[in-house]
Amino acid sequence: MFSDNANNRLIYNNCVMKIDRFEDLEIWKTARELCKFVFELTSKEIFNKDFKLRDQIRASSGSTMDNIAEGFERGGNKEFVQFLYISKGSCGEVRSQGYRAFDFNYITQLELDKLIAITVAQSARTVNLIKYLKDSELKGAKFH
Repeated sequence: MFSDNANNRLIYNNCVMKIDRFEDLEIWKTARELCKFVFELTSKEIFNKDFKLRDQIRASSGSTMDNIAEGFERGGNKEFVQFLYISKGSCGEVRSQGYRAFDFNYITQLELDKLIAITVAQSARTVNLIKYLKDSELKGAKFH
């Protein structure tokens, strides 16, 4: 799945669909799932008491999805790419904070493994979209 931000088209399995909202982007949907999973983890009583780490990992997971939305809404591929890099960085933060949560015994090995798998997959999707947008000759919707 890739986005052609210039014409709000989504290219998926060689099919082209018009999209008008960031909510239609699969990459945003998976970032939202990451955010929900982080909220579940941090709602556990032991984790919930570490206010700083809890708030930090929640903010990072929120930034992962929010920067995809903001970049898309800017209407230009270059800006979208910039915000995708920020999203990818936030996703890396979530993964790092997950290790801290595990080291502090706030989450189990199984939960950490799931968090790592989700964040690694999200980062890979983000890189793929960045590559697609950088290779595209289209500039973005705001240039039309």
